[in-house]
Amino acid sequence: SSLVPALKYHYPKAVVQLCQNHYVENIRGLLKVRTDLTHRQFFAVLVNRVFKPDVALRVRNLRLHELMVRFAHTDTVRQHVLMDIFRRRKELFAYMHVTHCPKTTNLIELFNSHLNARIRSIKGFKSFHSANRWLNAYTIRRRTKAFTDCRGKFKHLNGKRSLELTLKNPAEWPV
Repeated sequence: SSLVPALKYHYPKAVVQLCQNHYVENIRGLLKVRTDLTHRQFFAVLVNRVFKPDVALRVRNLRLHELMVRFAHTDTVRQHVLMDIFRRRKELFAYMHVTHCPKTTNLIELFNSHLNARIRSIKGFKSFHSANRWLNAYTIRRRTKAFTDCRGKFKHLNGKRSLELTLKNPAEWPV
């Protein structure tokens, strides 16, 4: 909760995007959808009508209202879920207003899991300075190493480096 105010303090124009996968998973857990049938239909309609389609804010607000009338008028748990989505709608759907913004934090989590595996094998650093140097070298290596294992819709990235994909005027990459 303190991360967003700190971010806004240092980067006032930053756009905050909540991870939809984690948010929806938290709703799934709150409603106990996997073990209890009570809220399954509501949850399925919620995901399909509110989170799956990329629709205008006005349309999404109408759909939230529709779900409130249809499913939540007597259920306080469902009301809470719908009101929380409405309250956080700017952070949940910010990706629609930022070009190439992901809905999820899966890429960040993937990077963190790779980083954790590398750090675990080192078993610590002698000083903050040596940790800082190692992390800088690791980041440079990750940004300049060509992708090799991309599949499906990302297959075209094989042989390219993340750094060269971020350059505005792609120059010939030194080999």
